Amino acid sequence: MTDVTGASADVLHTLFHSDQGGHEQVVLCQDRATGLKAVIAIHSTALGPALGGTRFYPYANEAEAVADALNLARGMSYKNAMAGLDHGGGKAVIIGDPEHHKTEELLLAYGRAVASLGGRYVTACDVGTYVADMDVVARTCRWTTGRSPENGGAGDSSVLTAFGVYQGMRASAQHQWGDPVLRGRKVGIAGVGKVGHHLVRHLLDEGAEVVVTDVRPDAVRRILDEHPEGVTAVADTETLIRVEGLDIYAPCALGGALNDASVPVLTAKVVCGAANNQLAHPGVEKDLADRGILYAPDYVVNAGGVIQVADELHGFDFDRCKAKAAKIFDTTLAIFARAKEDGIPPAAAADRIAEQRMADARAGHAAQ
Repeated sequence: MTDVTGASADVLHTLFHSDQGGHEQVVLCQDRATGLKAVIAIHSTALGPALGGTRFYPYANEAEAVADALNLARGMSYKNAMAGLDHGGGKAVIIGDPEHHKTEELLLAYGRAVASLGGRYVTACDVGTYVADMDVVARTCRWTTGRSPENGGAGDSSVLTAFGVYQGMRASAQHQWGDPVLRGRKVGIAGVGKVGHHLVRHLLDEGAEVVVTDVRPDAVRRILDEHPEGVTAVADTETLIRVEGLDIYAPCALGGALNDASVPVLTAKVVCGAANNQLAHPGVEKDLADRGILYAPDYVVNAGGVIQVADELHGFDFDRCKAKAAKIFDTTLAIFARAKEDGIPPAAAADRIAEQRMADARAGHAAQ
């Protein structure tokens, strides 16, 4: 079923009526000359201009692209609020296969589309887009972050993303075992690409024992070659989550890692990783809690990257960013305390804190 615009009625219902909606603005962008088809979703600007990456992905249809943009934008509102940033949440998706459809002309057209919003949305990298792409987008849009250092940006944000996840692990250890020190803990990392690679180094530096896996054998080989001591590898994630004596499980690849199949067999007592959308459905976190497994909300602990790209708007300073990312330790502890106080899972507690910050900002705007 569609409405008069041809958009899926389910998508419009999500936008205007469901708890997943409430977005301020959704913009459909098209440039026929370059083949650009994009969706820019702005969930909230209560805390400031919406900030979120650009995903370039071969969606099955336009409705799927719109739904993804809506969900991702909403998630960014919560992530930015919990990171203490003066930014709301937004996200953009470009429909197409980046391997075949991405061109300089298309990216320039996309930059013009973002610029037409006059700063309400600030873009950055996401799945399918990279630093070099943001350098191109920035040529037609000054509201672009995630650029290369040569073009006034901060470059690869995975360094601070990994640092933030590491701080989340320390906070989780403090809450679960009464000590933030990770020395002697066994940590399993699923996905050792950009973020996971840096996370391994943080853990080894502190004396943790690390077990890794990745769908790409070359990524695992790289880790083992760089760190012949302290790291072992297993065949796949199914094996990793069953490793005997595992203290912490760090999903650092695809979303949905915590599901009805994985949670019952997970040996770790803490889950803290960089992957987005780790909970396959809302009931999973209760299943984790029922098994005594502490879950550090993904959008809280993986916020180091967005802290970094946000800083570009003020003239990037790595030390300033790292100090901000270090606060993820305190934020994570505060979430666990709120969860215990309210008798709710940590993800629900994080949502409440983020929603309160946005509500306070909106009330402040109304009072002015």
